[in-house]
Amino acid sequence: MYTTSIFVAFFLALIILTKKGRNLADTFLGIWMIVIGIHLFAYYSFVSGIIFRYPGIMWFNLPYAFLHGPLLYLYTEALTNPENFRTKRWLLHFVLPVLILFSDLPVMLLSENERIILYKNDWAGFETLTFVQDVLLSTSGIVYIVITNILLFKHKRRILGQFSNQGKINLNWLRFLFYGMGALWTVIIFTGNDEWIFSMASVFIVFIGYFGIKQAGIFTNRFPEITEDDPIRELVIESAVYDSGIVKKKYAKSGLNEDAAKDLHLQLQHVMYTGKLFTEPELTLTDLAGRLSVHPNYLSQVINETEGVNFYDYVNALRVEEFKRLVSIPGNQKYTLLALAYDCGFNSKSAFNRFFKKSTSLSPSEYLKSIA
Repeated sequence: MYTTSIFVAFFLALIILTKKGRNLADTFLGIWMIVIGIHLFAYYSFVSGIIFRYPGIMWFNLPYAFLHGPLLYLYTEALTNPENFRTKRWLLHFVLPVLILFSDLPVMLLSENERIILYKNDWAGFETLTFVQDVLLSTSGIVYIVITNILLFKHKRRILGQFSNQGKINLNWLRFLFYGMGALWTVIIFTGNDEWIFSMASVFIVFIGYFGIKQAGIFTNRFPEITEDDPIRELVIESAVYDSGIVKKKYAKSGLNEDAAKDLHLQLQHVMYTGKLFTEPELTLTDLAGRLSVHPNYLSQVINETEGVNFYDYVNALRVEEFKRLVSIPGNQKYTLLALAYDCGFNSKSAFNRFFKKSTSLSPSEYLKSIA
């Protein structure tokens, strides 16, 4: 199992780091795969006894555990907020791993025989060092799980202001990495059992390979990239501001006056109700703004202030209303609920059921019974 996972980790690193158009997020992910691969190899060398035949391999047994949290966080940030890497502040995340590395030097500078004896005697004489490192490792794990979760939460709010469907957004992939690492840190903190930890890590890396290949854009270039000049980038703060209830203050300096906002809202209603643009599954804020010949920021402002919701909720609420209209037509009884939902612009059964229940407090089948 360990050998398979080690091979998979290095293989994934090779794919990611050599793919065409590699970006900063890819680089962090590729480096993380290498770190995982070396970490698994270091552990395997102990349990298999290889290290006792080749003591020089002990140099591979560096404090890799302190790198997993920072690399996951930086990968997530590079994928969701690449503009945050304009300065070198991200290097601060490696201060603790470097300090831990220096604290391990007294052990690493011992002779090979002394290190083997030390390992067989459970690091006797270095109890304080190992205790401090264990505390710091647990604390680091908790901190990075929390701040990575905050990044995911902000990313989710941001995409709700830009897309009407989330099927092709990489949030599921990020959640997979987050939950997987969360499970690993839970085992590390509460059990400290190396066999459990590295067995879970081995399974985790295999699933990264499977899920990453299955999820569009992880090992390829299928995710649409947002350029520096893309107006949608300016919407990063908008959703968070709206949710905090101070949207008026956010738009105080907007170039869109009240009359222009009302006019844009009328145009929006016209194209949405007459043209039924919401039935297009892949409709985005930028697409809709282009058809209205308006800046995406202005359109988002009008939706937020006038409709009181973000773009995602606005479009899907119209889809729900269209579904209600269609399902009430007697001639449509020959169609399944899912077929009608697709006609309304939903692109998956789960997304339809989830938003319909959120909107009506009823499942689609329960709603159908209520109007029968």
